[in-house]
Amino acid sequence: MTEQADSIKAPKPFRKGSLVRVNRKAYQNSLESMSSDESLPEYIFEGPGELLIVQGEFGQVRWRMPVPDAWFRVDQLEAWPE
Repeated sequence: MTEQADSIKAPKPFRKGSLVRVNRKAYQNSLESMSSDESLPEYIFEGPGELLIVQGEFGQVRWRMPVPDAWFRVDQLEAWPE
């Protein structure tokens, strides 16, 4: 029975094309936030950004403005409420 449970993979929370935003609480005090600029733009927390690629535990997000794409850990992202 445990072999079957191990073979079932949890569904990915996001996939390519998903609209997301950065979860402020999940991002605060993370290793990434400590190594980044302290004054992050508000648009990453307000969203929406489009998820371009998911590789492992990271996702590349493109914002709907003329700024560079950014990589975030998937557990720091949340679905954008439409």
